[in-house]
Amino acid sequence: MQKTVVGYRKAMTGHKAVAEAMRQIEPDVVAVYPITPQSEIAEYYAEYVHNGVVRTELVPVESEHSAMSACVGAAAAGARVMTATASQGLALMVEVVYIAAGLRLPIVMALANRSLSAPINIHCDHSDAYLARDSGAIQIFAESAQEAYDYMIIAQKLAEDKRVRLPVLVNLDGFTLTHTLQVVELLPDEAVKGFVGEFEPIHPLLDVDNPSTWGAFAMPDYYFELKRAQQAGMEAAPEAFLEVQKAFSELSGRAYRGFFEAYRLEDAERAIVVMGSTAGTAKVVVDELRERGEKVGLLKVWLWRPFVREELVKLLGHLEAVAVLDRALSFGNMGALFLDVTSAFVHEDKRPVFVNYIYGLGGRDVTTDQIKRVYEELKGARPSHELRYLGLRE
Repeated sequence: MQKTVVGYRKAMTGHKAVAEAMRQIEPDVVAVYPITPQSEIAEYYAEYVHNGVVRTELVPVESEHSAMSACVGAAAAGARVMTATASQGLALMVEVVYIAAGLRLPIVMALANRSLSAPINIHCDHSDAYLARDSGAIQIFAESAQEAYDYMIIAQKLAEDKRVRLPVLVNLDGFTLTHTLQVVELLPDEAVKGFVGEFEPIHPLLDVDNPSTWGAFAMPDYYFELKRAQQAGMEAAPEAFLEVQKAFSELSGRAYRGFFEAYRLEDAERAIVVMGSTAGTAKVVVDELRERGEKVGLLKVWLWRPFVREELVKLLGHLEAVAVLDRALSFGNMGALFLDVTSAFVHEDKRPVFVNYIYGLGGRDVTTDQIKRVYEELKGARPSHELRYLGLRE
């Protein structure tokens, strides 16, 4: 059991919290290209490098595609590597994110969630994260600047676990978290350094005494097995996630337990499932409705990829009705999170009634009144394949 250390509290934006976690980890290489609302993460880190606070090699490149390409090269060479992006930046680099995952490179990325064009919009939704859903990268969602800081540190240790060795994306809502001032409790630098430990590369390209091949061409007689091996990394990720999460909780004194946060769910009859900062708004509503005697609850997703169905069924199986809130459209289908949640109950005899809401696209505000409306509409809800829209001017 790790000894809990005493941290220190500072008011800072989500940008700064992520940059501070990166500073404490002190990766060997950070390759990055600016894009709203991520740019300040890169700017803060460039300041640390310029002032000699860290010994990181900061690589300014000409595009996000080049940023991830530089990350892949550095990680394959044997370096600890981090980056950050948002929106169209991730869209440009997603080709190389697939490559990073296929090569089993433990690159950690902060993703400041922002809508995808067109039309151009610089504000938050989760369409960029949804774009990378099947890339082979692990995805974690943060509700607050505190969680963004904590999960950047957790992500580094998770990515480098030898059972996993995959890229990890830490999602934090653009502007809502990146630009909002919150109180964050930071761990001492030496505690973070000790927690993540020294990076141990596997078959690094620069080990000239033990040469290895990276990025080889795979014909049909090998490709399938290589993808199955990659899937094994994803299958190992939940156990590793829980171990790292527990160790971090013991170190920090903060309670991270499981793949989801269950908020007042034990005796609930109706609940909402959501990812990101909207969970904070929903918690306010849950508390208010509980004071009125209504049995409502909330399930917040921390680990979205891989998606752990067994724990989800245990947490939601007793409910009468559940609303799944997707902050992105999966055009021509129900929301991606909705499909994840409902697929967990395919083989269950008893299941809640599920309804799907699309909300908050392009940074549209999500109010407590809107969340109350969702809980109200769950009363007597019937199974439906209809997409519902929250806060939309019809």
